[in-house]
This record gives sequence, structure tokens and C-alpha cells, in this order.
Amino acid sequence: FIDGANLYAAMRALDFEVDYEKLRAEFAQRGRLLRANYYTAILENNGEDFSLRPLADWLDYNGFNMVTKPAKEFTDAQGRRKIKGNLDVELAVDAMKMADHVDHIVIFSGDGDFKHLVNALQEKGIRVTVCSTIKSSPPMIADDLRRAADSFIDLIDLKPQIARKSRETRGAVNG
Repeated sequence: FIDGANLYAAMRALDFEVDYEKLRAEFAQRGRLLRANYYTAILENNGEDFSLRPLADWLDYNGFNMVTKPAKEFTDAQGRRKIKGNLDVELAVDAMKMADHVDHIVIFSGDGDFKHLVNALQEKGIRVTVCSTIKSSPPMIADDLRRAADSFIDLIDLKPQIARKSRETRGAVNG
């Protein structure tokens, strides 16, 4: 269960990009991967702004179950443009629905709101691993979420397995 916005923020804080094909393969080798869900809001017709549509389409085509909804754009009281698109409820509901069919759930998020989900899954006998980072400044995971999980994986420790090659490395020629 990947909280897309939260994972993206953690990756920026750690200064590397995820290769989602490698991420999926890494967790498929760690156990029986039933499903890889990716949750994100998408701002449609956003012109010059960064669009998640190409990533969402690629993930959907490459074995991820995409859960999306349109992001909402608004102006706050100070006149700043804000974008809102939270899928925490969708992620939590899907995890609870999946709980009767699995013995282990991995959540990619540092959002402290998921502590209650972790506790509810554990009460059903599900082992829960949370992936985020404490090695960024500031840490990208709520301390109570990290402590609630059965196990915690720091994303920086996964970097060798899941990092996308940099543009310089991809174009390098061995001599």
C-alpha cells in the first residue's frame, strides 16, 4: 500500500528517485506479493505544472493497482494556490478489506494517521511493516507510526535495491 504523495516527499528528502519496477520486484522476492496498490491524487489539465498522469499510466500498465482521484485546487486565506488530494481513507479501507486474505501488509507512508490502521490490522493478526525514513531532516515518519509497526524499513536502506539510475549513470559507457 503506497501513499504516493508521502513516498514522493520522502524520496525528495532523501534525494533519490524510485524505480517502481525494482520496488515491485524487491517486495515480490521478499514474500508472496498479492497486490501492489499505489494511491495518488491527480491534477488534471494542469498545464505547466508537474503531472502525475504519465507515472500513473506507467504504474497501471506495469502491474500496480492504481487508486486515484482528482486533486482539488483552491486558494487559501493568504491568497496562496493550494492543491488538496488525500487518499488516506481509501488506503485504510482497502487495507482492511485485504486483511482477511493476507498475513503481512507493507505500508509506504510516514503519515501518523495510519497508526490506527496499523493497530486495527494487528488486532486481526496481520503483521505490518512500514516503509518511510527517519534519516532525512526532518524525519518523514511520525514516531508513533514507526513504533506501532511490527517492523520498520528505512527507505535509505532500500536505496541500493530500488533507486532509479541517475541520468549520468544511465548514459555512461564502460571503457
